[in-house]
Amino acid sequence: MIRFLLLLFISVIPLQAIAEEEIVLGLSQSEVAITARFDGSDMLIFGAIKRETPIPEVPLEVIIAIEGPSAPITVRRKDRRFGIWVNTAELQVESAPAFYAVASSGPLDQVLDRIENERYDITVDRAIQTVSRTVEFGNTQDFTKALIRIQKENGSYQQLENAVAVDQQTLFRTSIALPSNLTEGDYRARIFLTRSGSVVSHFETVIDVHKVGLERFLYNLAHEQAPVYGLLSIIIAVLAGWGASTAFRLIRNG
Repeated sequence: MIRFLLLLFISVIPLQAIAEEEIVLGLSQSEVAITARFDGSDMLIFGAIKRETPIPEVPLEVIIAIEGPSAPITVRRKDRRFGIWVNTAELQVESAPAFYAVASSGPLDQVLDRIENERYDITVDRAIQTVSRTVEFGNTQDFTKALIRIQKENGSYQQLENAVAVDQQTLFRTSIALPSNLTEGDYRARIFLTRSGSVVSHFETVIDVHKVGLERFLYNLAHEQAPVYGLLSIIIAVLAGWGASTAFRLIRNG
């Protein structure tokens, strides 16, 4: 019995040594201010690994995921019928992030096991929850792939492999481009350390994205005082039309 406990203690020591790695994170900005002239931004994410033991021989990999606020969305499929394009099927996505970026120090399928991905929901397809609201919707995977493809084309979804630089198995850094059409809210930033595809440590923080200045005033007015916002929009449209007409008339008479 004593021999068994001794062997068990010896076998646990390497696992504890590997697990004793803490992430010390740094961000170029902990908040993003959306103004009327906001056209996107690059966020620098960097950090270090704090250890109390020597660096293990198995190489360390780093995965960084940034996730924006989630909301329901409807994905529709169009087919050509009688010479025109019509909606033939749709899928109600219960929850999909407005922004999602995953950067990794190597190919994602090599640095992350499938089981670990299912455990921590790291890839964008794991963050999307689909629920059919229609009788005929086809294959849900096809709709999910279409949503991911569309969001990747406009820069809202990003998969950045080999984009995280790891120096001497201790320092890491990457840069993620934030598009101009950012949705306001709390953005979750998660950092994972992996070895042989398994997560050995992870860290999470929040990035605040909010509107400021005129953008904030108009947003609050539209959501809190919709009738006033609508009336103000009509007045501005009338004044703009009257001003353009007056200017054209002066130019023509001059």
